[in-house]
Amino acid sequence: MTDKFHQELKGLKDLVREQGAFASGMLSDSMIALQNRDPRLAGQVYARRTELADRSHAIEEAALRLIALYQPMARDLRSIVCALRMNFALYRIGRYGKDIAQLAEELSGEPHAGNLVSLPHMADLVCAMIDDALKAYRIEEIEPIAGMSHRDDVVDNLRYTIFREGLTYMMEDPRNIPRCIDYVMIARYLERCADHACDIAGQVCYMVTGERVEVK
Repeated sequence: MTDKFHQELKGLKDLVREQGAFASGMLSDSMIALQNRDPRLAGQVYARRTELADRSHAIEEAALRLIALYQPMARDLRSIVCALRMNFALYRIGRYGKDIAQLAEELSGEPHAGNLVSLPHMADLVCAMIDDALKAYRIEEIEPIAGMSHRDDVVDNLRYTIFREGLTYMMEDPRNIPRCIDYVMIARYLERCADHACDIAGQVCYMVTGERVEVK
């Protein structure tokens, strides 16, 4: 039974890793659609929301099955708890990707204001945080998530920079107001994705070390 449990636990981890790639792909593709003013890609990202939910449900069911059947302890139990909490964070990242895609589709008809202010740079930083958190989970090491709190601070500061930049363009030309308000909203979505990357990092740290560390 021990071999069967660890086989199923590996299957759960595989599901989480696949969900990580799927959710982060939604976020990065939504930003590509925004930058390229590509409504077709934006629509494709938006359509992935159903599969995102299906994957999330599959992870939850697999995790609860392991707990119910095997009553795991110690590291094994921490791994399952990590999977459940990562599942929530990854689902939210994917949903924010869906939200950005929806805005990207609406914004695709006109040129960008201010070359999208600092949104592409902010998105690069956030996607790198997510990738490193997922790498730490994949290799079960905490080295890739070292300095995650500092990186989150940089993203937080960028959000306020984008707000100020957007405000400048709105004051210069009132026609920029709806577009720049959307930019500010996208910056908020990206900031929340960075927060979820920190949550994942904290869960991986707990899984690997048994210590609860708040990463923010």
